[in-house]
Amino acid sequence: MSVSRIANRYAKSLMDLAIERGELDTVLADVEDFKKVSQNRDFELLLKSPIVNPGKKQAIFDELFAERYNKTTKGFLDILLRKSREYYLSDIADSFVKQYKNLKRISSITLTTAGELSEERLKDIKTKLLASSATMDNVDIQVKIDPAIIGGFVIEFDDKLYDSSVAHQLALLRKEFSDNEYVAKL
Repeated sequence: MSVSRIANRYAKSLMDLAIERGELDTVLADVEDFKKVSQNRDFELLLKSPIVNPGKKQAIFDELFAERYNKTTKGFLDILLRKSREYYLSDIADSFVKQYKNLKRISSITLTTAGELSEERLKDIKTKLLASSATMDNVDIQVKIDPAIIGGFVIEFDDKLYDSSVAHQLALLRKEFSDNEYVAKL
């Protein structure tokens, strides 16, 4: 079975359980915290190590998460450890967040700009995105700054890319002039 299929199934199970118990937002906070912890290289190696026995992994999880996470999340982690599925925990967390956003109708958008945006400008972009039929009812905008785009912006969401950057426009002009047969080649 593929990793994404395993991750989707376990994430769906956790989602259903959290909804049933009325703890969806609490479990989401735990899952997002776990994603941050799992970015630690040593912790990731621990999860994927076949050498560390399950009892030791369980003890480490108890020490790290017993007090931080609610009962549902902790029980879910215990089940995954017992079934030796800890290798997939990062993928399950990613899948859970994605399923949560689909359930709550939240579009994840990456906005890349050449410099800092004012709150007013960011609010204006968010309003225009919500008014379009391309996004869901809510938008979660992650802003990245990349001076290489020179100016303008790049919006990425749902496998779509809208590139309105100056660097992209210059590249298009460069291509158009290089394909022009009336301009002498040097």
